[in-house]
Amino acid sequence: MLWSTWLVANLCMWMNDVAAAWLMTSLTTAPIWVALVQTAATLPVFLLGVPSGALADILDRRRYFIITQFWVAAVALLLCVVVLSDVMNPPLLLALTFANGIGLAMRWPVFAAIVPELVPRPQLPAALALNGVAMNASRIAGPLIAGALIASVGTAYVFVLNAVLSVAAGFVIMRWRREHVPSPLGRERFGRAMRVGIQFVSQSARVKAVLARIAVFFFHSAGLMALLPLVARNLDGGAATYTALLACMGGGAIFAVLFLPRLRQALTRDLLVLYGAILQAAMSLVIAVSGDMTATMVAMVLTGMAWITTANSLSVSMQLALPDWVRARGMSIYQMALMGSSAAGAAVWGQVATVDSVQHSLIYAAISGIAVMLLVLRLVQDRGLVDDLTPSQLFKAPVADAPPERGRIVLSIEYIIDPARADAFVALMQESRRSRLRQGALGWQLLRDITEPGRYTEVVIDDSWTEHLRRFDRVTAGDVSLRERKLAFHLGEEAPQVRRRVNVSASTARTLPPES
Repeated sequence: MLWSTWLVANLCMWMNDVAAAWLMTSLTTAPIWVALVQTAATLPVFLLGVPSGALADILDRRRYFIITQFWVAAVALLLCVVVLSDVMNPPLLLALTFANGIGLAMRWPVFAAIVPELVPRPQLPAALALNGVAMNASRIAGPLIAGALIASVGTAYVFVLNAVLSVAAGFVIMRWRREHVPSPLGRERFGRAMRVGIQFVSQSARVKAVLARIAVFFFHSAGLMALLPLVARNLDGGAATYTALLACMGGGAIFAVLFLPRLRQALTRDLLVLYGAILQAAMSLVIAVSGDMTATMVAMVLTGMAWITTANSLSVSMQLALPDWVRARGMSIYQMALMGSSAAGAAVWGQVATVDSVQHSLIYAAISGIAVMLLVLRLVQDRGLVDDLTPSQLFKAPVADAPPERGRIVLSIEYIIDPARADAFVALMQESRRSRLRQGALGWQLLRDITEPGRYTEVVIDDSWTEHLRRFDRVTAGDVSLRERKLAFHLGEEAPQVRRRVNVSASTARTLPPES
C-alpha cells in the first residue's frame, strides 16, 4: 500500500513538473525563467525541510501523511483554475509551483521515516531500491501521461488528474491502521525538536559526509534536468521529445536497480558515488555537443543509471546512519541538501545558459562536477566506526522524589584514570561529547582537577528534567559500547560518581539524589 502510494505521489510530481516546465516555455523563451521552474519546485524542501521533519517525528505520521496529500490536491486544482481562466503568467506559475513544492517538502520526510518502520533493517537497501523503481517508473509514465494530455486536451487537465490521484492516495493512506503511541514524556516541543535534529546531524561525521556528496552531485546534475526542455527544443522537438528524454532517463534508472545489490557488494559507497558522478558528467557532455536525437536518448538512459546508483547509495548510507527517533528529521535534512543543491544548481546553470548558451552551461557543469566531487571525496571523509543504532534499554532513567519543574539539569560523572593514559582518555571523551550532543544535550564539558591530574569530570547539560529523561529513550547499543570503553579507563574501586543538579538561584540550590 505504501509503495503504491509513493508511486502515485511521484507520478503526480513528474506530471506537475512536466506540465509546469512546458507551460513556462509557452509563456516565455528566456532560459532563466524555464530553469527557475525547477528551482521553485525544489526550494520549499530546502526551506521547510527541518520543520517538516520535526513535525513528522513528533506528530501522528499517518495523519500528517494524509494532510500532505490533500495539500497537493488543492494546489493542483488552483493551478487548473488559473490556467483555464487564462490569467497565468511566469511569476504566478513560479508561485504556484512553489506552493506545490511545499506539499512535497511536508510529504517526503514522513514517508522516509515510515519505510524503516515496515521494513527490517537488512532489507532496507532493497526496499529503498524498490522506491527508486517507483520514482523512475513514474519518471517514465508521468511525462508520457502529461505529454499526451497536453497534446490532446491541454495543460490544465494534467493538474486535474494530479488532484484526483492525490485525493485517491490520501484515502488509501486512511485505510492504514497504524497505532500512534505517544511518548510518556509528552510531545517534544517543536523548536527543541528542530534543534535536536540539526544538532544530531552536526555531530555525525557519517551524516555530514553523505550530505556533502549529495549536495555536490545534485548541484551539478541539476543543470541538465533544468535545461532539458530547451535541449528538446534545440533538437527540433516538442513536448513529445521532452517526455521521451525523461522516459529514457527513467528507464535507465529502473534497469540499473537490477544490478545495485551486486554493485554494492563489489564497490564501496564512495567508488559508486564517484563512478556515478563521472558517468553523469560524461553524458552531459555528450548531450551538449551531439545535437543528435538518438545519441541524446542513449545518454539520458545512462544518465538515469548514474542518477539512481548515486542517489540510492547515499540514501541507504543516510538511513543506516540514523536512529529511529530522529529519522524523519535526519532524512528531511538529507532532502534539504538534495533539493537545495538542485534548486541552486538549476538557477546557476540556467543563468549561465542565459548569458552564454545551453551547450556551454552543460559543459561547465560536467567539468566542474567531476572536479568538485573528487575534492569532496578527498577532504570530507567519515573515518569513524559504524555505530550500532539498535535501541537499548540498559540505561535506566533516574527517579527523583520531587522532579524539578524548571531549570537546566547538570549531570556530572567523575572518573579517576591513569595520568599516563590521559591523551587516550581525552580522545575517547570527544566521542562521548558527540554522542551526548547527538542525543539532544544542550552542552558538554570535560574538566580536569588541578590538584589531582588523574581526576576528570564529564559535565552534560540538559534543557530540562523532561529533556534529560528523553535522552534515556534515545540510547543505542553503540552508546552502551561507548560507556564500557569509558569505564575501562576508570581506576576507582567503585563506579564513577554520578550527580544530577538543577540550575536554580544560589539561595535555594538543590542537589538531586545521586544515581549510579
